[in-house]
Amino acid sequence: MIARVERWIPVAHARPRSRRGLVGRLPEVDVWLVLITAALCALGLIMVYVASAGSAFNTYGNPAFFFERQALWLALGVGGLIFCYRLDYHHWRRLAPYLTAFGMVLLLAVLVPHIGKEVQGARRWIDAGPIQIQPSVIAQFMVLVSGAVWLDSHRRQVGDLHKGVIPYAWRIAVVGGLVILEKDLGSTLVVGVIGLGMLVLAGARLRYLLAAAVTGLGLGALLIAAEPYRVARLLAYLHPFAHAQTSGYQAVQALYALGAGGLFGTGFSSPVPPAQWLPESQNDFIFAVVGQDLGLVGTLLVLLLFGLFCWRGIRIARSAPDHLGVLLAGGATIWIVGQALINIGGVTDTIPSTGVPLTFISYGGSSLALSLAATGILLNISARRRRAGEANARADNGRGDRWPLHARDGGGRGAARG
Repeated sequence: MIARVERWIPVAHARPRSRRGLVGRLPEVDVWLVLITAALCALGLIMVYVASAGSAFNTYGNPAFFFERQALWLALGVGGLIFCYRLDYHHWRRLAPYLTAFGMVLLLAVLVPHIGKEVQGARRWIDAGPIQIQPSVIAQFMVLVSGAVWLDSHRRQVGDLHKGVIPYAWRIAVVGGLVILEKDLGSTLVVGVIGLGMLVLAGARLRYLLAAAVTGLGLGALLIAAEPYRVARLLAYLHPFAHAQTSGYQAVQALYALGAGGLFGTGFSSPVPPAQWLPESQNDFIFAVVGQDLGLVGTLLVLLLFGLFCWRGIRIARSAPDHLGVLLAGGATIWIVGQALINIGGVTDTIPSTGVPLTFISYGGSSLALSLAATGILLNISARRRRAGEANARADNGRGDRWPLHARDGGGRGAARG
């Protein structure tokens, strides 16, 4: 049945001609996605400076200390975006094993004393000269690429529990287990969201998806109960003002900051700097600084931008030329938008705080650079989709719809699904 569908997609399944993986003449870039991403990154640079200037001056004597590093990572991330846009996404099949090996080595290395940097009992960073690498973020990118490649190559087995779902779940569990050893529950949650989201896109049966979700929730509850500080964080979520001076301090201060902004915010020249509301406010709680300085309007703008990003990502995934494109585009969208929603939920005390950054906006080099690289993959899939569409339009000569959505369907403009 899959072979019958694939007959309709000669361009998408053709082997890339360039040995280096660089496509030749791509159609016009997805301008909407570029503008949305640029707006989020620009807002992030501004807010990082506003949130960190005071503490950076007091600690380092340079108010632009964090801003400069964020700008450097942004430049590196733009380079990664351009590379991934120029790289035909089909080449990730060949690169996935190397990416997996590299990611696993880093996940193991960060646990080794004197290699992984320990901060407050957690080992999440590797010092590499002037920069710090966060292996858990590389693991998220690894899960996106390797998971999509594995599900694409086993798309006939995804409906089978023992041949498809369990082997895939074990791969995600191993990565999540290594991340949790770093004492990084937030990144483990993101890994699980990416993995489960792509399993949905691959077409796994509903009962298997529900079982995977329930198993994940159960493991999450056990992991919370295993660490006193996680229990304290959960209690702070349930009753933040009862723990306002201890475990609920940041949650309460974030709510105060959001409330202080009102409708239009206090402005960047506020007499009360963000550092007085929130320690390390340029990191996971930067959304509260947006609420204080730009008000409800600013927070709604952030939500709107992520909503528009989600819209573009869904459009690209639905019209991707093939199954691998669907998984990569959908997985990248789930990662970027899902992580943003998890962060915003934690800052607003809608869900327990997990310590994940606000995508494109929070201070953090690894997250920014790899999120931009994932956006580059989205742009390449969009370009390939347009290129394939143009080629098929010429071959079709106006005969009508030639893009079957599913193997059982006779038509539709979506991607072929295995």
